[in-house]
Amino acid sequence: MYEVKNRIYLDLTKTQKSALCNFLRALVKKSPDLNTAQILEKFVEDEKYYLEINSSRFEFLAEIIDDEGFLKDTELYIKECRKYYDYKKSQQPLIQAQKEFEKQKRKFLQEVKMSKDAPTKKQLYYYERLCKKYNIEKKELTSKLEARDEIDRIINEHDIRNSYDTGNS
Repeated sequence: MYEVKNRIYLDLTKTQKSALCNFLRALVKKSPDLNTAQILEKFVEDEKYYLEINSSRFEFLAEIIDDEGFLKDTELYIKECRKYYDYKKSQQPLIQAQKEFEKQKRKFLQEVKMSKDAPTKKQLYYYERLCKKYNIEKKELTSKLEARDEIDRIINEHDIRNSYDTGNS
């Protein structure tokens, strides 16, 4: 896309070219169901309308909107944008898989770190309160990970028991 961008709209200033390309790229992105010719036609129609009512953001197009070179450059750029977004869409499952892998990796590394750190005072206090509440014998917790897992086990175990107790009544 960037190679094409350097070859088109050579008679426009850098700012004009950038504004026009950004607008076209956004137009292509929000019109995935339209083909290149339809997008070009829509763009030209809209710009002619806005030029007529003196409300165009691209006033510099007034003289060149019907120029064959401008239309070819615009169509070429729209095709490149379409290719870019189609490629990006085809890569979406791969990107999602990579994000999921990174998420799992961060979780694993967090657990490794937790297994090496001593449990916090809050965890120990909460564990003691749970043990007292459910009459469970306390055991020595050596890491944050072990404390978290033990607290989760107690809570889940007693939630299941409580749901059975209330379900049978």
